[in-house]
Amino acid sequence: MSADPFANVVGQPRAVEMLRAAVGEPVHAYLFLGPRGSGRRRAAAVVAGELVGDDADRDRNRKLAQREEHPDLVIFEPEGTTFRLEEADAVVVAASRAPTEAGRKVIVIDRFHDATAEAAAKLLKPIEEPNPSIVFILLTERVPPEHITIASRSTTIDFPAVSEQAISEALVARGVDPAIAESAGRASGGDVGRAELLVADDAFAGRQQLWWDAPSRLDGTGHAVGTIVGELRSAVEAAQAPLDAKHAAESEAMDETEELTGARGSGRKAMEARHKREARLHRTDEWRMGLSTLSRRYREGIETAPGDLSVFDTLRDAADSLTRNPNEELWLAALLLALPAKH
Repeated sequence: MSADPFANVVGQPRAVEMLRAAVGEPVHAYLFLGPRGSGRRRAAAVVAGELVGDDADRDRNRKLAQREEHPDLVIFEPEGTTFRLEEADAVVVAASRAPTEAGRKVIVIDRFHDATAEAAAKLLKPIEEPNPSIVFILLTERVPPEHITIASRSTTIDFPAVSEQAISEALVARGVDPAIAESAGRASGGDVGRAELLVADDAFAGRQQLWWDAPSRLDGTGHAVGTIVGELRSAVEAAQAPLDAKHAAESEAMDETEELTGARGSGRKAMEARHKREARLHRTDEWRMGLSTLSRRYREGIETAPGDLSVFDTLRDAADSLTRNPNEELWLAALLLALPAKH
């Protein structure tokens, strides 16, 4: 672990500056606002490591918190598509209980933007009139109208999208080859966690090359399209391996925790739901990475030899259609049939 735990929060200098100041005299509630992949949850774990436990054992507290295993770091996340009233009830119960080890407990609610109006209303009182030993951290991508009151009772810290350069530089600082770090940063979509998965994926470079070469293999025939579709779909399937390994490690850690405590809690259901959601998003990210690679391929040389720019409209339409969960094989085939060959 880094001697400076905040070094694990990549590309967020303003947020880190505010958090360093906050851990000295924390307020009762924080709202970390930013897009997926901006480091909100990682920052919450770092802050928790500074606040929970005994100061005499700070290094141990930091390690446990950053692994989300400290007994006084309690993380809630929706088991489904919304954070429901019964899940808010569980938060209220946790907030009523004293810390296990020392004088402070940190309660993190991930995907707070998915809280229903009823759940948000249930959380208003414990956040507005908190137990002095409790610090709430709400992780959210946006502030819906029904959450404005809670947001007004919290200190908001913005987590903007992380730049490709910041991600690449952080990877290089960890010993990643600069060329791989640059490619992973560019393909990450501003998501630090995705970039970390990509550099652990030996097939990443070959997958990008498949997308890059696709326009030069198009010849107007369905046979060529079918061959490319099959190769790309197989590559995207294989791209799940690093994420599957990460999920397996998290499940094993959960098994060990349950064996030590002798209890199975709702945390397993939330973890399994998160794993399914992350797998789905990871797959979508792979398709978007491919579209981005195709866009760069068609832009190559366009300044010196302008061509038909409608290809970029086609790629944008394909990206938009991903939000509607299309049949992947048909979606990809239709895209490739609409693209011009590029030699």
